[in-house]
Amino acid sequence: MGKAITNKDDQMNYLKQRLSMFLEVLENIDPEHTELEDIDRLIGIIDELETKIDQFKTR
Repeated sequence: MGKAITNKDDQMNYLKQRLSMFLEVLENIDPEHTELEDIDRLIGIIDELETKIDQFKTR
């Protein structure tokens, strides 16, 4: 595991990077060939972002 991010600017940058990566994946998905596992992974990424946001709120 990495070192905890406690600086608010670093936290915001982390969230922006993760959201940007998520949006890039979303934009490149071919709806005709998307499988349930792909959708589950996207939901997992959103859940991870939500968890990080909650963690950052308490720091």
